[in-house]
Amino acid sequence: MILDSCLEVHTSPCDRPSVPAWFAEVVIIARHLAKKEVLDAFAHQVRLVRGRFGRYEPIDFLALLIGYAISGERTLSDFFERLVPFGTAFMALFGRNCLPHRSSLSRFLADVDRPCLEAFRTLFEQSSFAEGWSNDSIGGIWDRQGRRYLVFDVDATRQAARQRALPCDPIMPSPRRRLDAVCAPGFTGRKRGEVVRTRTVALQMHTRQWIGTYAGRGNGDYQGELASALRAITSYLRFFAFTPEVALVRLDGQYGDSVAITLLIDAGVHLVTRARGYRVLEHRSVPTGAGE
Repeated sequence: MILDSCLEVHTSPCDRPSVPAWFAEVVIIARHLAKKEVLDAFAHQVRLVRGRFGRYEPIDFLALLIGYAISGERTLSDFFERLVPFGTAFMALFGRNCLPHRSSLSRFLADVDRPCLEAFRTLFEQSSFAEGWSNDSIGGIWDRQGRRYLVFDVDATRQAARQRALPCDPIMPSPRRRLDAVCAPGFTGRKRGEVVRTRTVALQMHTRQWIGTYAGRGNGDYQGELASALRAITSYLRFFAFTPEVALVRLDGQYGDSVAITLLIDAGVHLVTRARGYRVLEHRSVPTGAGE
């Protein structure tokens, strides 16, 4: 029994789901992207050719990915369960009408090809690299002669996944694992698992900006991912009218072979890395330079 006469309690037999706590943040991000005309650019510049696309466009799925990333929901199923009651309002924030089903999102992600991904990377670079930053505010370090350098970190991390044993019987069809599309056997380090996935990221150390992120099955293609990271770094420098010689790229031991070091030298950047075998220290020019 409620004795306070100032309170009024209204009940209804109809379900009225509460607005998700993360919905307000989606509103802010969507309005910002619309104001910067990023959504329009994405709708006109990013294309994906599919056999049966239906009524959806890539921007419909971009909206879902943005919402899922902001929500922090544990799984995609939990995200859609909270989103469906407000699907029309959610899609309207991005100028769209219909909320795709989660199975449509899965099929879309499986069909994303390299040209579509690279078009999105280019748009990301154009819209985010210089946003809110100037030549003075992006930081840097200076040597004793007053020369300025921008430090970038390129690092690869591995995530291991465990796999259950599958039944093997001649009368049963060949088993298939969903993780085979994104994971493969590789170096797990001290992590428990049978398959791994590698993610390489490039970070601007002074502003903590993500310059690029790349992923691959198993141990990944470290040379190709390093080349992509170097292209992103040089593109970042061009936005601020800097030459590649301004970049100081820090890498770990995975990139300490002659092929990776050659890629860095050809890109015209400075580097700090660990050599895998340290045979570079045996070169006759190294003791000579140290003595000088």
